[in-house]
Amino acid sequence: MLANSLSPCITTAKVEESRNFYVKYFGAKITFDCGWYVNLEFGTGASLQFMAPQPDQPACNPAGLTYNFSVSDVDAEFQSLAASGLVAAMPLEDHPWGDRGFAVQDPNGIVLYIYSEREPSPEFKQYYKS
Repeated sequence: MLANSLSPCITTAKVEESRNFYVKYFGAKITFDCGWYVNLEFGTGASLQFMAPQPDQPACNPAGLTYNFSVSDVDAEFQSLAASGLVAAMPLEDHPWGDRGFAVQDPNGIVLYIYSEREPSPEFKQYYKS
């Protein structure tokens, strides 16, 4: 797999506190914030996300950590991984926040979210910061 970027997403009930901490102390720039999910950038190529626990999230994620793999063709990556025998923990689907993605888990229970960007729905466009 050739990832365009790789970034950690931490699942936490303290999304707002985490956002404020990194903005205040580390100069993070908010690029997306819908309340339950926030994306922070720290300059070229460095980003960090925080997400509140979601009911459809894979249950076996003891680390509270997700690695986001941005790829050019998520459908091709899904087919390739499925053909190799890896079973998705979350199905391949379009998401209104602006991506198409799926998730698998590594042997440690870490969620690997693999996605390609898409146009967000009007509901989510308001959360993108320029």
